[in-house]
Amino acid sequence: MARWRAVRVTCRLELGYGTKKDAETVARSIRVDDDAYITTTVAGRTLVAEAGAESFRSLLHTLEDYLACVAVAEKLLRG
Repeated sequence: MARWRAVRVTCRLELGYGTKKDAETVARSIRVDDDAYITTTVAGRTLVAEAGAESFRSLLHTLEDYLACVAVAEKLLRG
């Protein structure tokens, strides 16, 4: 009988912006959706998101939702 061991899948996204203010604005807009699966920080002009999940499928779902929120925040930033 095969034994399965638990696996944790992680991902780090780095999204660059023209200014630190833009990166902070997008981060503020999407940080409210951060939960146990993703953390958003800003390093200079770069938004950094670190995500983790118990499976690739779960991580993919988290990243899809997160990037959809980023797209909306960026659209609002552009006006």
